Amino acid sequence: MEIEHHPFEPFLPLNAKLLMLGTFPPAEKRWAMKFYYPNFTNDMWRIMGICFFGDKMYFVRLKEKTYDIDNIVAFLKEKGIAMYDTATRIIRTKNTASDKDLDIVEETNLAEMVRKIPACQAILTAGQLATTIACRQFHMEEPQVGDYTEFEFDHRRMRLYRMPSSSRAYPMAVERKAEAYQKVFNFLFKKECIL
Repeated sequence: MEIEHHPFEPFLPLNAKLLMLGTFPPAEKRWAMKFYYPNFTNDMWRIMGICFFGDKMYFVRLKEKTYDIDNIVAFLKEKGIAMYDTATRIIRTKNTASDKDLDIVEETNLAEMVRKIPACQAILTAGQLATTIACRQFHMEEPQVGDYTEFEFDHRRMRLYRMPSSSRAYPMAVERKAEAYQKVFNFLFKKECIL
């Protein structure tokens, strides 16, 4: 079985208040762009569009079945949102992007990553496996979906938010997912959100 290395560099703007963590990107053949949450059927960029602009299509280029990557990167830098995943190397046991079909060969060193973004106040995990890995590494109890756990890291008081997966396989309407994510964004970006 082939070991896959993470295809993207960690996206860590120095002003990042939030670190968003999934598990691992889908196989390249499923990408609509070369950036995080690249699958066109994944709802992450629709969730962001709803929460910050009141428009789930804000980052979507429907005709081309892709996303506006330049707008996404500029938005993340401006807001201070970092992105990476909880696994750096994996083996796919089946030809899917599902967490249950991933064998993790190497977890990301999350403490090292958080130290690179000293303004970070919160971590958001999207999905069960990402949550399990992050909570294990930071020695904390897993919060319920849609909730958070507070913890201390390097004399920083932080929160870990466990959010619903942005995958369409997670049985929840995108608008409901956006309501859950809005709790995180309201905590960090109070005056900048629509909902």
